[in-house]
Amino acid sequence: MVTQRFRDQFGSHLVSGEPRVALPPTVEQISLHASRLGVPRELADFATAAKDDRLRHTYGKSFPDYVRAFAGDFSNAPDLVAYPRSEEEVERALAWADGARVAVMPFGGGSSVVSGVEPDVGEGFGGAVSLDMTALDQVLEVDDVSRAALVQAGVRVPHLEAQLKPTGFTLRHYPQSFEMATLGGMIATRSGGHFATLYTHIDDFVEGLRTVTPRGTMESFRLPGSGAGPSPDRLLIGSEGALGVITQAWMRLQSRPVFRAGTSVLFPAFRDAVEAVRVICQAGLYPANVRLLDSGEAANNGFGDGTQTVVVLAFENSDHPVDAWMDRALEIAGDYGGCFDFGAAKSGSGHLAGTAGAWRNAFIRMPYFKTLTVGLGLVSDTFETSITWERFHGFHDVIKRETEAAIVEATGRAGTVTCRFTHCYPDGPAPYFTFQGLGSHGELEAQWRHIKGRALDAVVAGGGTVTHHHAVGRDHMRWYERQRPGLFAEALQGAKARLDPNGILNPGVLLACRGATS
Repeated sequence: MVTQRFRDQFGSHLVSGEPRVALPPTVEQISLHASRLGVPRELADFATAAKDDRLRHTYGKSFPDYVRAFAGDFSNAPDLVAYPRSEEEVERALAWADGARVAVMPFGGGSSVVSGVEPDVGEGFGGAVSLDMTALDQVLEVDDVSRAALVQAGVRVPHLEAQLKPTGFTLRHYPQSFEMATLGGMIATRSGGHFATLYTHIDDFVEGLRTVTPRGTMESFRLPGSGAGPSPDRLLIGSEGALGVITQAWMRLQSRPVFRAGTSVLFPAFRDAVEAVRVICQAGLYPANVRLLDSGEAANNGFGDGTQTVVVLAFENSDHPVDAWMDRALEIAGDYGGCFDFGAAKSGSGHLAGTAGAWRNAFIRMPYFKTLTVGLGLVSDTFETSITWERFHGFHDVIKRETEAAIVEATGRAGTVTCRFTHCYPDGPAPYFTFQGLGSHGELEAQWRHIKGRALDAVVAGGGTVTHHHAVGRDHMRWYERQRPGLFAEALQGAKARLDPNGILNPGVLLACRGATS
């Protein structure tokens, strides 16, 4: 049964009555091509060609990934899945694959929403191996003086935090995919975290990296900062496994917060809410969180009456009370017509209660709706960008208009487009758009590609980034190539040629792969 909760989530014009819900195939129903590779002697103790493993490592979590999985299409499944337990086994796997001309896809939590882990590698390879890093999952050392930890790259965020908890420290970086995300995956994709106004991207926490490439291993100095030329870490942060396999990192830590304050602020006018957020971000207050949800986004997530814009505001600190910072932020919000529960903000419970708590719960649940949306035949997805404040309003209006028109073109019906801010900076916000339309089974992927393509055309034309924190993968390549300078692309190709001369690492990501189908 489709519950009222899902009608509230997607709208009665998209989910009405009791529509048929398609179900994904079982493992037994999926026909999988035979592996092109036998498990080589060099990898015999940590690699497999088992069907279940190959199926689980074919896709990430993007909308077209779900659509093809529902259709039982696993034509790009890896031939082998390797589970290295040490850096030496990573080196061994890359050496064998380089010699055998086999493509290698580094795999962490498998939560990519941009086709970043699918072995769609084109022609010219003898096969494909998914390199699952999750067995390298330990905190190796904690420096409690400098507040840093040496951590293996395959550790998932909950296990990382559990290991850090007895020390009193935390990484305090929580992407929406935190239950599955690994440290190496977050670094390789330039993850954006939930506490999103001061330390936004994972970049802010990386103190040093160790990376294995087909041409050797490189390790950067562990430093609080350096002016010694371009940073070697920056070359690897955001490289999406195309330049090397991150095996461990020194990460900056924070003391666990003791003092908290949080609440939600309601604004009658969207533009006034935007201005309030801008002033708060430019006031040097650095809230742990300031999220704006337009009226449609708020209503879709189970709160608000569909007429008010909501700003979720939170402060936290491990050293001192945050009341003064909250007081000033609320004063700014009030200057722009915001209404709020002052008592909830002062009690420190507002970050988990009321509208703020409802948003937090909806935010965590959101990724789990994809199976339902595909089963219902809905084209429902998100895209995110960033833009400077002075261009935001015109940019926002164009993106909404173009995406709404694309939904009608693709599906023949009107849909919805809503917006929220996921991250905010003194010079601009990171708007995150959600689009929903009623599609048709058998056409969902094509409909999705049309809508997202029109939307990203408008993003790039308007001077926004093609992605603020979802990475490039294969889905964003066409627009990423338009965003980056041509000479930089050539320099990136030069780095690829030196570190991975045979092009075996995640072909088609960051740099074009001839013959790939995406």
